[in-house]
Amino acid sequence: MTIKNVAIIVAAGRGHRLGGEIPKQYLDVGGMPILRRSVNVFLENPTIDHIQVIIHPDDLELYNSAVGDLDLPPPVHGGETRQQSVLKGLEAISDLMAEYVYIHDAARPFLKQSTLNKLISEVEEHGAAIPALSVTDTIKYMAADSIQNTIDRSFLYRAQTPQAFRYKAIYMAHRRHENNDLTDDSAIAEQSGLKVRIIPGREDNFKITTEDDLKKAHIMTQSSYTDVRIGYGLDVHAFEAGDHVILGGVKIPHGKKLKGHSDADVAMHAITDALLGAMALGDIGEHFPPSDKKWKDASSDIFLKHAVKLIDDADGVIANIDLTIICEEPKIGPHRDKIRDKLSEIIDLDMGRISVKATTTEKLGFTGNGEGIMAQAVATIRLPE
Repeated sequence: MTIKNVAIIVAAGRGHRLGGEIPKQYLDVGGMPILRRSVNVFLENPTIDHIQVIIHPDDLELYNSAVGDLDLPPPVHGGETRQQSVLKGLEAISDLMAEYVYIHDAARPFLKQSTLNKLISEVEEHGAAIPALSVTDTIKYMAADSIQNTIDRSFLYRAQTPQAFRYKAIYMAHRRHENNDLTDDSAIAEQSGLKVRIIPGREDNFKITTEDDLKKAHIMTQSSYTDVRIGYGLDVHAFEAGDHVILGGVKIPHGKKLKGHSDADVAMHAITDALLGAMALGDIGEHFPPSDKKWKDASSDIFLKHAVKLIDDADGVIANIDLTIICEEPKIGPHRDKIRDKLSEIIDLDMGRISVKATTTEKLGFTGNGEGIMAQAVATIRLPE
């Protein structure tokens, strides 16, 4: 069997510098194990014919949890050093008679297809290539607790992976120098006299090594919720004969009830309209027409949950709700926290992001005359750009 391009993903390290009980390549970043992110880059490239992952003998369960559902050959056990692990990977694919091999650190999950494609073109033309970044900081040589020299940075580069080679050449180089302690595959190639080209690397193709690196990775995988929307909702319901009102999903004893097609929860209606308004999706009447008999006496949490789902479907998040209830009676203060708690449950939003206030109109207008209740709500949501 002969194939052209094989990727070897080195995932046998223990990640001692990062610490923790789980090797870093199996940690979750943005809802996905780091190893899976790295594997996916190669799976998504149609030029890569085969992917071989190298793991520590103790990590099979972690490996299966991370990528066991993907179409990959069984993993190969690595050695005590990275160099030994790569050699074991090269030996494992010897029957494939691959033309080129791409050796990648599992802890570099943000490799871009553009970098990989450029590397594929470069290795086909020159036989060996790596991505690297030029050094921009001034480099000092220090000995005996003081600076001894400033090194010319003009020719200095920071090597990244994947590192690409003709398979036979790098395999023989690894075999020739298997007793050496070299930190990357291009160093082994250099020792064997191979000429290694450099293509431009990327800052986001960094290796997760420290706690700061892991924090950076988490930030990179978070959606950028920079599209901030504000919606305003207002609703009014008149009183009629009854013994309670429902505000924000909470039943409050009162000498009258609110009149409406549904349960007339004026507070929840205002919030629903505020959320729909922030999404520019109309109002409750458009989504739940009062002319439709099936909404007769319906619980208003149905309307609010619908608005929340529309935001969820757009990958949005609700940042806060500010509700003002305007009436002379009943008194809202004793029920404020119950209303906040109920809204928190329905919206699945922390109570610290839900404000409920109450005021009167100083006996003025229909609310001042005790004819009904008004509610106003402002909602802030965030959407990814």
